[in-house]
Amino acid sequence: MSEIEVVRIGPDEWQEFRSVRLASLRDAPGAFGARYDDWVAADGDRWRRRLVDVPLTLVARSDGHPVGVVSGADDGQRVELISMWVAPEQRGTGLAGRLIEQVVAWAASHERPTFLMVRDDNEAAIRSYARAGFTDLGVPDGWPADAPLERRMRHDG
Repeated sequence: MSEIEVVRIGPDEWQEFRSVRLASLRDAPGAFGARYDDWVAADGDRWRRRLVDVPLTLVARSDGHPVGVVSGADDGQRVELISMWVAPEQRGTGLAGRLIEQVVAWAASHERPTFLMVRDDNEAAIRSYARAGFTDLGVPDGWPADAPLERRMRHDG
């Protein structure tokens, strides 16, 4: 097994981000707020904007190929961990924990807590976040009855 490197990417690496993000949307279509069809035909400018608008995006690479991704969106008071995904062949290796840890550390360096939303039926992800030190805050009050349940989680860094 090759060593995994985790790198921060920006707008110039939009094609790599496109590749890993589309792979995540194909693999886990119900896990994200976005859908594959929303992004597959997006032009380079839209991909670049995403990497500017969300200040932290990390890609995990194995043999030069992306096998994981996570982002951190900062609203000035908190960081939202978003777009977390690990390729099926890398699950169970600790890579998810490494990605989560780096977002939490980045948030802490900005003196902000880290929050996230995770589907209530995604038990593996909930366990990963709990192992990384996140506290489960439950389903937010007023959650729409017709939407899949999502849990809010918090890490104070």
